Amino acid sequence: MARHVAAEPPASSPDTPTEAGRDLVLEIKDLRTHFHTDHGVIRAVDHVDLTVPRGSTVCLVGESGSGKSATARSVLQLVDEPGRVVGGQILYTPRPGQRPIDLASLGARDPRIRAVRGKEIAMVFQEPMSSLSPVHTIGRQIGEVLRLHEGMDKRQARQRVIEQLTSVGIPEPQDRVDSYTFQLSGGMRQRAMIAMALICHPKLLIADEPTTALDVTTQAQILDLLSDLKRRLGMTMLFITHDLGVVAEIADQVAVMNQGRIVEYGDVDHAPDHDYTRALLNALPRRRYSHGPGAHASTPAAHVRTTPVAVATATRQDGPEEAANGAEREPLVTLTDLRMAFAPAPRGFFSRRGGAVTAVDGVSLEIRAGETLGLVGESGCGKTTLGRCLLGVYRPTAGRILYTRTDGSKVDLATLAGRELRAFRGELRMVFQDPYSSLNPRMTVRQIIGEPLRALRGVAGHDADDQIADMLRRVGLRAEYMSRYAHAFSGGERQRIGIARALITNPRLVVADEAVSALDVSIRAQVLDLLGSLQDQLGLTYLFISHDLSVVENIADRVAVMYFGKLVEQDDTEAVYTNPRHPYTQALLSAVPVPDPRMRGERSRLLTPPTDIAN
Repeated sequence: MARHVAAEPPASSPDTPTEAGRDLVLEIKDLRTHFHTDHGVIRAVDHVDLTVPRGSTVCLVGESGSGKSATARSVLQLVDEPGRVVGGQILYTPRPGQRPIDLASLGARDPRIRAVRGKEIAMVFQEPMSSLSPVHTIGRQIGEVLRLHEGMDKRQARQRVIEQLTSVGIPEPQDRVDSYTFQLSGGMRQRAMIAMALICHPKLLIADEPTTALDVTTQAQILDLLSDLKRRLGMTMLFITHDLGVVAEIADQVAVMNQGRIVEYGDVDHAPDHDYTRALLNALPRRRYSHGPGAHASTPAAHVRTTPVAVATATRQDGPEEAANGAEREPLVTLTDLRMAFAPAPRGFFSRRGGAVTAVDGVSLEIRAGETLGLVGESGCGKTTLGRCLLGVYRPTAGRILYTRTDGSKVDLATLAGRELRAFRGELRMVFQDPYSSLNPRMTVRQIIGEPLRALRGVAGHDADDQIADMLRRVGLRAEYMSRYAHAFSGGERQRIGIARALITNPRLVVADEAVSALDVSIRAQVLDLLGSLQDQLGLTYLFISHDLSVVENIADRVAVMYFGKLVEQDDTEAVYTNPRHPYTQALLSAVPVPDPRMRGERSRLLTPPTDIAN
């Protein structure tokens, strides 16, 4: 979405979306959903008005905590305790001309709302791993919906489920119907969730961040699937997301939420009116290069959104002096024919017989001092495994990891273990993906940041406190935060604490493993800007692992592409993005959503090549 959302007219306007005569599947009026906590009342949804025209795709966008998911869950009375709908109307009209049903007036256990859930209005949740049962097969879970709403017996339900799995693109559905959740990839799990949601042909599908955790090619496949199913089934869709690139790809109308309220509503191709909407758009990484052979030119200058990190990175990379210095940089780490294979787990009740899994397959790569090397690829390609081999978390099966010390001597980290490897842990550090699970909730910020300082540098007491306070200030946090626990901070603040923990030992190389993928677009821009400024101040080298190619485009000096454990392409960022040589790189770039609805349908999407092309 590029500068394209119109403000919602006031309620008194004759052009209001709720005017009589419009065919609306859903009309939300003055909805209020509150959470009563020990610390007071949280107004998660605060006087929200929203209309969803029949046959359209309405995207509800905003940052975490804005009230998007609470609004969606309110429609089906699925708000978790201690939350509840305290006022307003949720008018659902199954068919044109029918009398609307006020879902807000029904209790969560009312038989009438249960009849609507799954059959009339279905929901696809963000994380299928936690939404699907791990102890029941996919077929049994989807079939349960048919037995509940349509009274089918097991044999009829099984056949219908197989047909539905086929329709959502799951291969070998007659076998997958008996698979458990953990036996499916992330993309197939999400397809199974979609199959479950659509098995009764609902009138309205609510999709709550269904592609957030997926890599770019799987996301593109799921978006294509949803669009195709919507067209074939004549369905209406309420799509919740914080990804404005996705909005530009699929939305007809857009509603922007902030602090529990709708601040803007309109067609996707209208200019934004609200400051918050413009701020979201300004936080998007700008497109620096045309993507791939035959790609359209980058977004015109009038529509370019430049984040601070984009400016900083462009300044570092694009100047002739910096380009020359980059070419002369010495390797800090050199990987040679690195391999990492995992032995099969012992056979259990649910396990299948299989051989060793090769996660990293003969990778040779240089990471130059002072640069940011972007390592990209789909989930399961071996990116994270490579980073963990580099840090000594895994002992490589074969190959070398030559690390250049400060005195110029070299050591093969792949041969070290125990105390020998421990001596280098302060120089090689990691920033993790999830700022929630990566911080110990039982430890204060002082303990979280101070632990590596004490264990790896032997610094404790007042000296440690001074260094922790200084590092907190460097990452944009106040020194008095040292006594607080992680739960007192937002996601962006938690990631800053994680960065401070990684940098407290004064490392030379930082592996950032999907360090911004769990963050909202504006928080992501702030963290990327922070990483860029810290690199300039401290002379850091980054291995930036990500599946978000739009982020890598703006932060990386060079890019390496992994595919099924192999390195298939590596070059300067501009060369990879403007003239990708490998078919897999071309497919990745063709799947990146462009945050401009005017370009919808203008780019051809390339298929991911067969796996043997990596060999």
